[in-house]
Amino acid sequence: MVHTVAVAHALVRLRDRDAKVPVPMSAFTSLPLSAPLLRALDVLGFATMTPVQEHALPALLTGRDLIGQARTGSGKTVAFGLALLSRVDVKIARVQALVLCPTRELADQVSEELRRLARFIPNLKVVTLCGGVPVRTQTSSLERAPHVVVGTPGRILDHLRRQTLELQGLRVVVLDEADRMLDMGFADAIAELSAQLPRDRQTLLFSATFPDEIRRMSRAFQRAPVEITVDTAPAPVAIRQVFFEVEAAHKQRALEALLHQHAPETALVFCHTRNDVREVTAGLLAQGFSTLALHGELEQRERDEVLIRFANKSCAVLVATDVAARGLDVKGLAAVISYELPIDPDVHTHRVGRTGRAGERGLALGLCAPKERSRAAAIEARLGTPLTWGRVQLDAALKAPAPASMVTLEVAGGKADKLRAGDLLGALTGEVGLAGDAVGKIDILRQRSFVAVRRADAARALAGLRAHKIKGRAFKVRPLEEGGAP
Repeated sequence: MVHTVAVAHALVRLRDRDAKVPVPMSAFTSLPLSAPLLRALDVLGFATMTPVQEHALPALLTGRDLIGQARTGSGKTVAFGLALLSRVDVKIARVQALVLCPTRELADQVSEELRRLARFIPNLKVVTLCGGVPVRTQTSSLERAPHVVVGTPGRILDHLRRQTLELQGLRVVVLDEADRMLDMGFADAIAELSAQLPRDRQTLLFSATFPDEIRRMSRAFQRAPVEITVDTAPAPVAIRQVFFEVEAAHKQRALEALLHQHAPETALVFCHTRNDVREVTAGLLAQGFSTLALHGELEQRERDEVLIRFANKSCAVLVATDVAARGLDVKGLAAVISYELPIDPDVHTHRVGRTGRAGERGLALGLCAPKERSRAAAIEARLGTPLTWGRVQLDAALKAPAPASMVTLEVAGGKADKLRAGDLLGALTGEVGLAGDAVGKIDILRQRSFVAVRRADAARALAGLRAHKIKGRAFKVRPLEEGGAP
């Protein structure tokens, strides 16, 4: 049976081969959710379900397996989060839910969302297990078994082999962005993991695309899953897309001209290779753009700093490969620029989907060399509408670009030192005397913290934090360097 529903630019299809799924209702209160979960949804301001939630949750809450196609930002994390939290019994000290993610960044985001949804469930423990963090640190957090584990396949498998993680009490497993995990070479790890999980588990699989490999994975790991499909084409009213035909030799100049013309507060530039990332970043830095590079050769510490600085607007332009940017979710991203068009039109959809979220308008620009015209045609066919083509003035005189609006200060203390975001905010607005709107995003890691400060107030903030104690302790503070191509 196939049901088709058009909702807010999203085409939703539901296939259920074995059972009749209840008719979706738009309000969360129509679902059989526990009082703590309904209270959390109310506090978070979630009243009406997105299409993915509306069509997935009735089946998920009955224990059905599910394979879902949904773009980033569709609300799928809340959907599977509510489902798995509904099955967790905090009185049982065993891992009962496992979420597999392709990257550490996505795992961190999922963990944070689960904690927000579980804020009124007493004593529920969520642990994140990913590479880039010492195994011994994670092992200590597993001494008392968590109820929910979120992590990357490689690190989860590592803990299973070390016997520091036990999953025989597992009730629900979620594979988030499964297509990206396959692209990153996790197929064997996922298969090995699956063989060690209880057979009577509920399995939820989410993917932005449904290639043959995903279908095979579903047949191997799932039992009569309900299928949910939400069309991944970006809403045309939210994202303006413009393409420019430019000779390959002139692309760097064209990129600089477009950045000057549109002056986005934040722009994510996609390149195909690490060498392209380095060359484009170096060229932008030479022209005065606040730019950072993101590619696979960065150490985890460097990657953390790059992502934090871009998300908090102390870096205006981030140049990245598609692989390095997987799982990257930046609120309020103003523009996405394809330095080279992707071969796969679905990759273009993933790129563009990072801007124009949450009701904001987005901008997507694509540089197209003559040899890439076939790629543009494939994107046009995927979108189902003619592409908009523009012209870029390569010979126009360019002014010096404005610097990034914020500066990031690093504090040599974090969660291990019991630091909280409120402590840093209080120090800056109290002892230092900054206005509240001068302080931006605050990120607290295990041993380090980062706070974005308005550029005009950065020197005062740095001097003030160095002169005053935070929670009765003096911490080293330094500004992160401007620009750079690690």
